[in-house]
Amino acid sequence: MENFTFEQMPQAMRLLHEKMDRLELLLTEQHTPQDTETIFNVTQAAAFLHLSVSTLYVKACRREVPYNKQGKRLYFYKSELEEWVRKGRKKTVSEIQEEAQQHMLRVARKA
Repeated sequence: MENFTFEQMPQAMRLLHEKMDRLELLLTEQHTPQDTETIFNVTQAAAFLHLSVSTLYVKACRREVPYNKQGKRLYFYKSELEEWVRKGRKKTVSEIQEEAQQHMLRVARKA
């Protein structure tokens, strides 16, 4: 810890104040949400998924698509819908063949 003379105190206080301001700015930027989650209503979610509203209601009723319910209204998080679409991806023939070859190699190594 550095000792300051009486004459150096105003400058030291100014520097300390500047550092505290920068620290406070950094902390508030850290706690401020940079990107808020997009929430869709039924119409927006149906348009996003390229489905009719009635099809989306059926999928929600069957619990095939992730949704949130407040009262009688359904809401959908965009990120959850994107993940749901990704999980439905079907593998290509070449991917299936590659997996089969990898499996056969593992079985052969164990034998």
